[in-house]
Amino acid sequence: MKNIFNLAVLTCSVLLIGFTSCKPKASENPKPEAAQTSEAEEAPATEFTGDGHNSRISVDWNGIYKGTIPCADCEGIQTELTLMEDGSFERRTTYLGKDGETHSDSGNFTWNDAGSAVTLTLGDGETQQYQVGENMLFHLDREGNRITGDLAENYILMKNKTDHRLENKKWVLTELMGQEITFEDENRQAFLMFDSASGRVAGHDSCNRVMGSYEILEGNRLSFGRGLASTMMACPDMEIADGFNKVMNRVDNYTVADGVLSLNKARMAPLARFKLVTE
Repeated sequence: MKNIFNLAVLTCSVLLIGFTSCKPKASENPKPEAAQTSEAEEAPATEFTGDGHNSRISVDWNGIYKGTIPCADCEGIQTELTLMEDGSFERRTTYLGKDGETHSDSGNFTWNDAGSAVTLTLGDGETQQYQVGENMLFHLDREGNRITGDLAENYILMKNKTDHRLENKKWVLTELMGQEITFEDENRQAFLMFDSASGRVAGHDSCNRVMGSYEILEGNRLSFGRGLASTMMACPDMEIADGFNKVMNRVDNYTVADGVLSLNKARMAPLARFKLVTE
């Protein structure tokens, strides 16, 4: 009987050992699943992806950019740079504190292979690179790197505001200082057109062509810089032309509603109203 009992114990022990040896062996150095996921997701963050989206394709980059770049021997370099869709540029730099010394450059620019930055070829054979961001340009150093440090924000040019309701349309004068204006001869119409690409306004005062620069500011404010220039023809009736030009020198804001452009001074009644003309 004792032999039978010992045999039973031995059989159970063998079975228990066999069962234990069949269990999967745990890894000696297990890697947590969360760590694996994190490692896969921690790819370097880049501004441009491999799906064809980059600044050249995805950003509305053409337009006018302004800023003041630090200067070693002056108070700053006031910069105005216009990038045009045809690959050309215009740049004006004013050295502050040096009697307003101003330089102008124009020419063509090229994109890098990544579509992230442009290189301007200047008139003296020098080049200047800018990284293109959303409504801003980053002035790069000679090696094409972003400038860092306490002054980094001073190396950014900001794009002028645009307003599709106002720009790239023809506006014909219908009211001047509260008086209705009509034109029997379409060739003598007073009108304005604002070009978003160049930041230039052009038009007619009913006698002479008018032209100048403009800038849209926060709160629908509008600046014509130093005012509008005009040709110097004499006409039999100069009343509308004279009133038109006086108004343009006072305008500081605008509104657009229902196909009507109002040019205003502060919160006064509109100085002039124009209707949208579709050609």
